[in-house]
Amino acid sequence: MNTDPWVPVLEAGGARTVDRHTLRHHYTLALGLGALGAAALMMLLLGMRPDLAAAAQLPMFWVKLAFPAALLAAALLGLLQMSLPDARLERVAVALAAPIVAMWLLGIVVMFGAAPGERIKLLFGETWFLCPMLIAMLSMPLFAALLWAMKDAALTRPALAGAAAGLLSGAGGALVYALHCPEMAAPFIGVWYLLGMLIPAGLGAAFAPRLLRR
Repeated sequence: MNTDPWVPVLEAGGARTVDRHTLRHHYTLALGLGALGAAALMMLLLGMRPDLAAAAQLPMFWVKLAFPAALLAAALLGLLQMSLPDARLERVAVALAAPIVAMWLLGIVVMFGAAPGERIKLLFGETWFLCPMLIAMLSMPLFAALLWAMKDAALTRPALAGAAAGLLSGAGGALVYALHCPEMAAPFIGVWYLLGMLIPAGLGAAFAPRLLRR
């Protein structure tokens, strides 16, 4: 990914130059350490699902991984864009909306194709009350690492950047949680996985402006 556009970052009272190599190093380090922290937390507290090898042969398993992976990529794009002055975020909005709409459409198709008595189970599964909180919990190592990386980015939209960092962290947490979670239904994933990712996004929007204040 080209990081040259990160260099010119405007602040009130004048322009400030951010060293692109330092910024790139910080983001890369944050993503790596945060992912390792989330994986370690999942293994320590939850463990892998015992039928992971069999589940990996099902198309829906990869759809379940693709959903948070697409949101992670879109949130990362947004975070990088917000390291620019006067950044345009139209592409980011489309990139964020596309996987959500696609998962919801798939969920609607699955719900309408199921017998009426099965629809509640498709939506709530067996773990709906735990799923969002566990995803949010697993997102915390990555969230903390990204906040550290963002301290030198001189972001001009700290609340939006915090939301992007939180969503990125939540998506990373969801990816790791998917290796433990037995739920495979599209309606479940489109609601409860998304809620789990939105919790750290909300926390990022609320607290990043204070935590990143110079």
